[in-house]
Amino acid sequence: MRRRSAVAVAVLALLLSGCGGGGNEPSAESSSTTGAEPDGNPVIDQDFPDPDLLEVDGTYYAYATNGNARNVQVATSTDLTSWEVLDTDALPKLPSWVIPGKTWAPEVTQFGPDSFVMYTTTTNFEPTLQCIAAATADSPKGPFEVAGDAMLVCPEDEGGAIDASTFTDDDGTRYLLWKNDGNCCGLDTWLYLAPLSDDGLALAGEPTRLIKQDQEWEGNLVEAPTLVKRDGRYTLLYSCNDYGSDQYKIGYAIADAVTGPYTKGDEPLFTTDESKGRYVGPGGQDVVVAPDGSDELAFHSWYAGNTYRAMNLADLTWEDGRPVVRTASG
Repeated sequence: MRRRSAVAVAVLALLLSGCGGGGNEPSAESSSTTGAEPDGNPVIDQDFPDPDLLEVDGTYYAYATNGNARNVQVATSTDLTSWEVLDTDALPKLPSWVIPGKTWAPEVTQFGPDSFVMYTTTTNFEPTLQCIAAATADSPKGPFEVAGDAMLVCPEDEGGAIDASTFTDDDGTRYLLWKNDGNCCGLDTWLYLAPLSDDGLALAGEPTRLIKQDQEWEGNLVEAPTLVKRDGRYTLLYSCNDYGSDQYKIGYAIADAVTGPYTKGDEPLFTTDESKGRYVGPGGQDVVVAPDGSDELAFHSWYAGNTYRAMNLADLTWEDGRPVVRTASG
């Protein structure tokens, strides 16, 4: 790992709740401290789970699940190493049809020079399910405001929807990915993909099922989809198993077409054991291009006796068309 320094923040506690996986609700108060592990992680040492990273004009923005009295946390950096967690809430107001306190796994995408859309997992009043809302802002810092008067994706017969992410293909087509929250209700969990409208505020076609949980090491769920294209092939990263334990991990699947079929790797991509215990329950991942053009994997893992999930970065390389995570510990 190239990183050797980071802004570090300590936390007092994390309350685990909800029926989903990587997008579940934390609650913590933080205070500034100093230092990081020799490998430079965590780069954000406070409760900052489900990180999503966006680069705009040389500045990186990281967004995270609610915590520290904010619906959506946001931090900035110019080098992916030193981060400043902002005092502002990127999504300060929620509409009346959303149950507050469970705003998870934000994803922010730029649709124009002054047009940004945030997709968040929120809890709907009717039906009372976790679903995906869209919010807009003219700055990556926000404030974002929820658009419309209903959820963007909320399949009641599949347990709702969580963990939105976006992907832009070579032809400019934008897609939204998500997980149906079936594990809340004894159902299968599928990762879905659907094209987006030009403004990002509506689906422009029928969803396609990509993969579901079917490996023993995945437990009863797959979630947190992240789609990238490298060397002409599509790589779908995902998290799986129990987010609150050391069994949470990152898997991958590869396809020659954006809608699949996707073939999973024989083994998970990154696990607690793979890191020799350095990263406990790694997941909630995103992929970002570093200033030098290399790929970096952003992910959360547990710290301080599994009391909070901080944000880490690891080098992500590609060998024979497969993703490989490089860390100082494994």
